[in-house]
Amino acid sequence: MTAEATGVPGATDAFALTWLYVPGDRPEVVAKALVAGANVVVVDLEDAVAPDRKEYARAATADLLSEPSPLPVPVHVRVNALDSPESVADLRTLAALPALSNLAGIRLPKVTAPTQVVRTADRAPHIPLYALLESALAIENAYAIATAHPALRGISLGEADLRADLGVRDDAGLDWPRSRVVLAARAADLAPPPQSVHPDVRDLAGLAASCAHGRALGFLGRAAIHPRQLPVIETAYLPTPEDIESAESVVKAAATRPGAQALPDGRFIDAAVVAAAHRTLALARRR
Repeated sequence: MTAEATGVPGATDAFALTWLYVPGDRPEVVAKALVAGANVVVVDLEDAVAPDRKEYARAATADLLSEPSPLPVPVHVRVNALDSPESVADLRTLAALPALSNLAGIRLPKVTAPTQVVRTADRAPHIPLYALLESALAIENAYAIATAHPALRGISLGEADLRADLGVRDDAGLDWPRSRVVLAARAADLAPPPQSVHPDVRDLAGLAASCAHGRALGFLGRAAIHPRQLPVIETAYLPTPEDIESAESVVKAAATRPGAQALPDGRFIDAAVVAAAHRTLALARRR
């Protein structure tokens, strides 16, 4: 189904709800993550890897991605900060992988300007890129970053660094940057961004509440740092039976009588409402 048919921009990525981060220097943990139920596994070469383990993590990740058989789920790699020597080595390694490798995308941390995306696309051609916005400057440049290069397939927030940069104490203080990223992604015709990680892996109730808030803001799905978070994120973002029933009634009404109209229950529907109903049903089909 195309993006046009579903009304979802960037439909290839639009139905990924869970993005599980795993340290690149722990091959045994990566192997478990690949079958943990996430839609995408993100092998991390940045924050989760100590400085003296960077080279090993890079080599282990290259070995994984060079496997001749397909991996169970798409694998992305988060490289080191783009202004660091480690990032140069990361990108050189990933760009040298075989054309049919298992690398599905590169996640770029701490992006602040569109030129960084363009340079990365030049260094690693033909590989989908995803920018992480983690500072005030990045938020100000969100749309410019989102439209920097055709290789860029998505943007999202890195909220830990953003909190530190802004000095935010209350979670509500991040709602404006969150909305800014959602708007920038939509304006650039990218998939809706996933939420940033919920750092307390034991706080599943807090995770569920935070996901509900993120869904209300326009996010779709969420990054995770532990497999136990995955079912909570899925439940929060997949349409409920009531959502599906409502969407089906809208689509049926639109098919039998095109144009703006009111349903028997008083709901008014037009083209925008119908498009939203199609998005709901398309998302429901990925159960």
